[in-house]
Amino acid sequence: MTEASQQVPVTVLTGYLGAGKTTLLNRILSENHGKRYAVVVNEFGELGVDNDLVVDTDEEVFEMNNGCICCTVRGDLIRILGGLMKRRDKFDGILIETTGLADPAPVAQTFFVDEGVREKTRLDAIVTVVDAKNLLARLADSPEASEQIAFADVIVLNKMDLVSEPEAAALEARIREINRFARIHRATRAGVAIADLLDQGAFDLTRVLDHAPNFLEDDSHSHNEDVASMSFEAERPIDPEKFNAWIGALLAAQGQDILRTKGILHYPGESRRFAFQAVHMMAEGDFIGPWPKGAKPASKLVFIGRNLNRPQLRRGFLACQVDAAP
Repeated sequence: MTEASQQVPVTVLTGYLGAGKTTLLNRILSENHGKRYAVVVNEFGELGVDNDLVVDTDEEVFEMNNGCICCTVRGDLIRILGGLMKRRDKFDGILIETTGLADPAPVAQTFFVDEGVREKTRLDAIVTVVDAKNLLARLADSPEASEQIAFADVIVLNKMDLVSEPEAAALEARIREINRFARIHRATRAGVAIADLLDQGAFDLTRVLDHAPNFLEDDSHSHNEDVASMSFEAERPIDPEKFNAWIGALLAAQGQDILRTKGILHYPGESRRFAFQAVHMMAEGDFIGPWPKGAKPASKLVFIGRNLNRPQLRRGFLACQVDAAP
């Protein structure tokens, strides 16, 4: 058996806030492709929500929400990968979902500069999910969006139902100005054939070094410093009518600054969790699985954006709770 065949393939899922990474991850985990994956989810926020949004599967899901995977917690990633390698026979590959603000370059570096990781894993591809509706705005105000496209081996141009054909053609041309090599797949709700995403053998270090000659030496990078994350928890159940009225008015008024909203809500008398998500002013939600066995139902909501007012958001969310018992 060759060294390459012994290495575990790793796919990095990246893409800006709200592009549809978790939707794509859930599709991969739900489809009947006959393979098992260990999943590492990194989240930009004080409270983890993405782990709840990942479908219940037999796969192991490791949540990293104490910092950005490309910055402060890369050591945690190395430790998680090292632990996984001790159970190499339990899965066929590893999926890493980065935060929406992650620069994929330092994450990719991990698979080349850390000796233990380099020996036992193989970076198969960086798959970048792109929000067709908001791509041009993000390229204008968020350098991370451009970096995520530049380092992509595969691009999922998502939310195609929200743009016209001429707009889609213009978006592809804009993407090609940044990355002329990546394979582009158009999709709605991340509906891409899994065979086009996994086991691609697409990551090409030579091409990356042509684009970024200091890739293996330079791990300096910066984030959009004006973007912050704020998280809130509520102990009492959330009144859905109060919540819908509050969040609707909030996103209508401040949706340009609120890049991403996501949460798990406990509605009164409901045994299932309600998953709420929004990108700017576009919101959706649905019931997902029941509360984990032994877990106390509680609601949590995460905002990621600019000019966030923590006291105002906290008061608004907590006011959506059902009235306390007299």
